[in-house]
Amino acid sequence: MNEFVLNGLVKRRAELAGDIENTHEALRKMVLDLESLDATILQFDPDYRVETIKAKAFRPPKDWSNRGQMSRICLSILRQAAEPLTTRDIALQLLVERALDKSDQRLLRLMTKRVGVALRGQRENGLVRCDQGPGQYMLWEIDRGDNGRRDERCDENID
Repeated sequence: MNEFVLNGLVKRRAELAGDIENTHEALRKMVLDLESLDATILQFDPDYRVETIKAKAFRPPKDWSNRGQMSRICLSILRQAAEPLTTRDIALQLLVERALDKSDQRLLRLMTKRVGVALRGQRENGLVRCDQGPGQYMLWEIDRGDNGRRDERCDENID
């Protein structure tokens, strides 16, 4: 039995090592392409400061997650939290986990709204509960069934 597990682990490690090598090769190619573009820009304008060109931020499409994926991520973040989190805190953690630009305020606002929608749905299912937090944010936590209450005030504020 251990042989099957070991063989599976060895096979998976080989696949992962191959993916890493392919990713390194793709990254090397992108760096070379970037250097070529910089050289071309400098041919047209030798004084141009190419280092001032900001990298274009990745913007996820409006339907960036599969059905239920947003709720699963939010619940996972809440399960790992030591204390209740605001909708914005959950959205920030989500951006970090998804390797998205957490300094992009527009993206953060969008994800905060999506987190709020996902968590309100989970509150209806009895999985999470919320209390009034700072400002218009709500404090969310996993409902462990301590008191079984459902806080209607969560519907009054915009997350």
